[in-house]
Amino acid sequence: MLLTNLEIVPGHRIVKHLGLVQGSSVRAKHVGRDFMAGLKNIFGGELKGYTELLQESRQEAVDRMQEQARAVGANAVLNIRFSTSSVTAGAAELFAYGTAVVLEG
Repeated sequence: MLLTNLEIVPGHRIVKHLGLVQGSSVRAKHVGRDFMAGLKNIFGGELKGYTELLQESRQEAVDRMQEQARAVGANAVLNIRFSTSSVTAGAAELFAYGTAVVLEG
């Protein structure tokens, strides 16, 4: 399946518009990662535990969006966007959404 943040794909024609598809992942902070992040705040540096957590969450949200696109018969998702929001203290949602289409060519 083709996934892109473009509105169109050069060399391909949209033959069917299937609407909005989405996927999300809600993750809570891990105590061990939180402790290490506290140390990094003192000494500086990348918060690798949080970077990994966000990468995992982003991938899970994209996978869920892609599943939804397959379920409606799409072979591509265009104009993909990401959003993040705080759900509760220590937990955040990563949301991926785009337009499911059928491409020709």
